Amino acid sequence: MQQQVNVFKFGGASLKDADAIRHVGTILKRFAHQRLVIVVSAMGKTTNALEEVANSYWRGDAPEAKQKLGAIHEAATQVINELFAEVPEELTAAVNDLFVSVEWALDEAPNPEYDYDYDQIVSLGELVSSHIVAAYLNRIDLPTRWLDARDVIQTDNTYREGWVKWPETIERAERLVPPLLQEANFVLTQGFIGNTSENYTTTLGREGSDYSAAIFSYCLDAEAMSIWKDVPGVLTADPRLFDNVTKIDRLSYKEAIEMTYYGAKVIHPKTIKPLQNKSIPLYVRSFIEPHLEGTYITDDAGDVYPPMVAVERDQALINISTRDFSFVAEHHIRELFEHITTTRLQVNMMQNTAISFNVVVNDIDDRVERFCTLIDQNFKTTVDRQLELITIRHYTPEIVDSLRRGKVNMLEGRLPLTLQMVVKDVPVMRRKD
Repeated sequence: MQQQVNVFKFGGASLKDADAIRHVGTILKRFAHQRLVIVVSAMGKTTNALEEVANSYWRGDAPEAKQKLGAIHEAATQVINELFAEVPEELTAAVNDLFVSVEWALDEAPNPEYDYDYDQIVSLGELVSSHIVAAYLNRIDLPTRWLDARDVIQTDNTYREGWVKWPETIERAERLVPPLLQEANFVLTQGFIGNTSENYTTTLGREGSDYSAAIFSYCLDAEAMSIWKDVPGVLTADPRLFDNVTKIDRLSYKEAIEMTYYGAKVIHPKTIKPLQNKSIPLYVRSFIEPHLEGTYITDDAGDVYPPMVAVERDQALINISTRDFSFVAEHHIRELFEHITTTRLQVNMMQNTAISFNVVVNDIDDRVERFCTLIDQNFKTTVDRQLELITIRHYTPEIVDSLRRGKVNMLEGRLPLTLQMVVKDVPVMRRKD
């Protein structure tokens, strides 16, 4: 009987420098006799740096874009030199070719569609990191085959948020991955990226490497999937924002979907559903303390949980009313959502009254401005920015009161298990002497 496949995903924090990559190698030595598909993100903050390259290029400043690209190349070269006493020639060639291909692209005029150029540039991070990590694993006697994820994950032409074409992706995964696992126990590939039928690179959405790992898990009928993080597991809140958070040992798929949908950052929102559809367990584990159990996500994890809090910053509240003073009716809402789709606004909360419609969205790029321009003929809009969306699952009055302190509550919605409020900070009033 053929051994089942497990899928591991390592994010940017676990690959931030040479020491971190060595630590990943140490973790993987514990699994040397398992068949693994390993999905990696870009190293450290490389994606942010590549976004700056894309922005400079889009502004028409190719020299600045090339300078920033050169700095990223130097950082990658430094990591390589620290990892290898003798750098493999094939690694140097592969990495250099990747950077040269982007540098040549910067000599061309920008594409009319920013999102297309974004994907061609920013995808460089995952390709470079995967070559480095695969070469290092082979150097420490962990036989590893490198796989271009774009040969497997096929998407539509929605750049920056490609929608997976599942039949084509499943066929390619079943055809390409097993032969590589016959040659070596490890297959290493990239998160975040896919490919169109015209052979253009797409990305799956920011922080989309978790989703990539779930795609491979689904297509290969994985035994389990593990996400290696810099936290001990799924926590009741972000420890960077709150004190006294605790780890949740077991979590149901449904609860994980709810929390990631509402903004919990530990797992990408699209990750859970493919795993749930095939009952593939998910482990969220600590790469800092890899011996710990982490959080186990499965069907039968129970339904009793402590309060859990997710905070989404950079929110915009758009208040919409008709110019002819009529009620906001069904045909108005249909028109609004057509434009929401066109501008790719991510709606996190909405509420309507007789004469207005309120929608809370992620405030990304110029999407809110474009949306308001598109509806300007028939609707008046006001926009409040720099807001936070706080979601509390299994809320209690004490938790709600504590999170409201020092805030103005702009909008609130309640369900039996979930409370959401859109808030902004207010200065504390003090009596003058």
